[in-house]
Amino acid sequence: MVRVVIADDHALLRESFRLLVDSVPGFEVVGEAAGGREAVTVCGRERPDVVLMDVRMPDLDGIEATRRICAAPDSRPVRVLILTTFDLDEYVFAALRAGASGFLVKDTSAADLLAAIRVVAAGEALLAPTVTRRLIAAFTARPPQPATRLTPLLDRITEREREVLTLIARGRSNADLAAELSLSPGTVKTYVGRLLSKLDARDRAQLVILAYETGLVSPQG
Repeated sequence: MVRVVIADDHALLRESFRLLVDSVPGFEVVGEAAGGREAVTVCGRERPDVVLMDVRMPDLDGIEATRRICAAPDSRPVRVLILTTFDLDEYVFAALRAGASGFLVKDTSAADLLAAIRVVAAGEALLAPTVTRRLIAAFTARPPQPATRLTPLLDRITEREREVLTLIARGRSNADLAAELSLSPGTVKTYVGRLLSKLDARDRAQLVILAYETGLVSPQG
């Protein structure tokens, strides 16, 4: 059973999401929140598999709520899926850094929303190539920053792992990695797992961010 919490300050939207999620066998909405503080409280009590998190909410925004939820010490991790609009890339980037596993626009189709919940619940990050391009655009818009603070992290990984990380940062899926590097799907998963472990990253989203912040990949290259 995939347990879901819905955090949004619009009651009608919460009800719509609840009806959709509860209609799917194997999915269950175990809580709702109309604000960020309530979301933190509900997640602390229910420890859901996935949170559908709005960015702009009263009393505590979705970014800070995500940070607190993901930082909570517990053997069962909570995955946060950010719900946003196209003009909120700045907030989405911050939320991913806070520990979110991906994001969706609010006008996404019902099928895509349910697929996203499945992906995130399985421990994967929801970073399709189009999403990665949006993150790259956010980096491009920022003034250049020295990357020396995080660069030593790359000393932990092998040249092959750097190659895999570079392709992940450019939006390649595991299937793409297998094809481009002539590797089996199982070997690709092993490489991704090693990167997550060595770089202390929660998921693929944080690997993408780290690759750009260390300078391994540049927005232009």
